[in-house]
Amino acid sequence: MLISVAISCSDDSDNDNVDEGTEESVDGNLPDITGFPIVDTNQSTYYDNSTSMSTPSVGDDFYGQDATYQGNQPSYTDNGDGTVTDNVTGLMWQNTLDHNQDGTIDYDDKLTYDEILALEEGNYTYAGYSDWRVPSIKEQYSLMAFSGRDISGYEGTSTDGLTPFINTDYFDYAYGDTNAGERLIDVQCASTNVSVGSAIEMVFGVNFADGRIKGYGTTMMGQDKVFNYLLVRGNTTYGVNDFTDNGDGTISDEATGLMWMQDDNGEGVNWKEALSHAESMEFAGYTDWRLPNAKELQSIVDYTRSPQTTSSAAIDPLFNSTQITNEAGEADYPFYWSGTTHANWTSGNDGAWGAYVAFGRAMGNESMPTGPMGDTSTTTTDSSAVDWTDVHGAGAQRSDPKDGDPDDYPTGNGPQGDAVRVFNYVRLVRNIN
Repeated sequence: MLISVAISCSDDSDNDNVDEGTEESVDGNLPDITGFPIVDTNQSTYYDNSTSMSTPSVGDDFYGQDATYQGNQPSYTDNGDGTVTDNVTGLMWQNTLDHNQDGTIDYDDKLTYDEILALEEGNYTYAGYSDWRVPSIKEQYSLMAFSGRDISGYEGTSTDGLTPFINTDYFDYAYGDTNAGERLIDVQCASTNVSVGSAIEMVFGVNFADGRIKGYGTTMMGQDKVFNYLLVRGNTTYGVNDFTDNGDGTISDEATGLMWMQDDNGEGVNWKEALSHAESMEFAGYTDWRLPNAKELQSIVDYTRSPQTTSSAAIDPLFNSTQITNEAGEADYPFYWSGTTHANWTSGNDGAWGAYVAFGRAMGNESMPTGPMGDTSTTTTDSSAVDWTDVHGAGAQRSDPKDGDPDDYPTGNGPQGDAVRVFNYVRLVRNIN
């Protein structure tokens, strides 16, 4: 019999903004919400290039990062029947990863990708509802909370003091089942989106242990890979953009209430420079441009597009994206900085990496000795072992050092050798209203 990894209910100061919703609900605790309202990242801590810092003032270095701008604060209602309603998005979720309902979240609760898809096709019934569906990657990502701490590189077995990227006040969660041979980081929740540019079948998933999106192969070592999952119902328009070209170099998304610059900044910059660029921008008569947070930036990814299949960035053709040459010498498109810090479990250097979204290939070193199994952070220096390829898929959300020299990472970073660029591109956003 498998013993569950203890559920982490670590309390974090960044969770102070989470409260129960009070909106009137319809259709079985579903608020009457349509469109694509983006839930804030729940990041309220300020960071410099290495760790947390005091609140910066206008004009200071690092002003304008995620914590500066508080959007639609997370708001959930526990319905008391095994479901949670998100009062911002209008989505209802299963509230636990314990799918076999044996009181333990472990390896036995996971299914293969085909088995997860079959739940929807078989009119799966849960809590009295039979209209559950497998979430899209944008629906799944709405649950991501950047008050979490990435456990990459953590070699312990205890989960005490670890903070996942999902609100454990409302969702029952556990790290990977080490008693079944998993790593603590194995909490990959599958979505309906697949990587259209991949040579093998890869499904995009959100990992609530490390705070990332990547494409996961549906097989591993000759066997079907198993995934965590949370089914969803309600607001079938969530994740669907409604873009308008305003004719002045800006694009409005009426679904999210955000206005975007049609062009990017045209060059790679470090994170502090990205923030400064955003805060000093005046364009199309607006002076309130900012660096988007990770969830806002991911909202404009078009997961039907990729450099391999459409010879374009993974974004609507209304937008213009600077073409780059990637680590493999291929025509490609940039990583884009968000204002969100990708904090980790360490102390003293916990805020040194910033979250980005790959609108082109999410490059990695295929020759890394640990191969596609790993998610821990290590760095090698044998540049003769480099075989650059798209290991995560266009639309992946990863992280980069906020500052430094990318030449210090000649074979990439981590077990899949993630390409480290440091100097990433910028696409600015503002609220329409």
